[in-house]
Amino acid sequence: MFVHILNLIVQDSLKVIDKALHNIRESVKYVKSSDGRTLKFKECSSDVGINMSICLRLDVTTRWNSTYFMLESAIKYKKAFEILKMVDRNYKNWPSFEEWNRGEKMCQFLEPFYEIINMMSDSSYPTSNLYFMQIWKIHLIEENFLNEDVTLKEMALNMKDKFQKYWKEYSIVLAFGAILDPRLKVDFVMYCYKKLDPLT
Repeated sequence: MFVHILNLIVQDSLKVIDKALHNIRESVKYVKSSDGRTLKFKECSSDVGINMSICLRLDVTTRWNSTYFMLESAIKYKKAFEILKMVDRNYKNWPSFEEWNRGEKMCQFLEPFYEIINMMSDSSYPTSNLYFMQIWKIHLIEENFLNEDVTLKEMALNMKDKFQKYWKEYSIVLAFGAILDPRLKVDFVMYCYKKLDPLT
């Protein structure tokens, strides 16, 4: 249930950044659209010392984790895309410096969501003692409330609003799970709450 809710929250929030990702998505799509372009891109990667061990991944807009994978893979080849725009005159949708910067921040933003959903989806893995820590990481999205990037700020505010009601419902129960973990104890839980709310 929780994983489903979290997926819905992230997917809905990604609607805010769809336009912001346009050029990165189109760049990946351009390279993957033909064998010739893929070969040329491999040459560009080689020219800047990048071994194409990780394939470019195109996202499916209805699955937010595929957007995370797309960003993660494309960012690794940022320099190769820079070369491609100089050697291929048909390549039009190259991302600007600001767009790459935003893509990197979005990837960092989405990473904790990807980690917790993976952890919670594995039913054979004991999650009760780790649940609080992962939710706490996600709760720290408020650090983006003052982000200079308006898109990231809007995404964080949108997500926090939806996430807050679920956090309030689970926070006390989760805190007890963390306290019972011998690695965390009460001091860590107190630190987490003070980080979220200095008045706690």
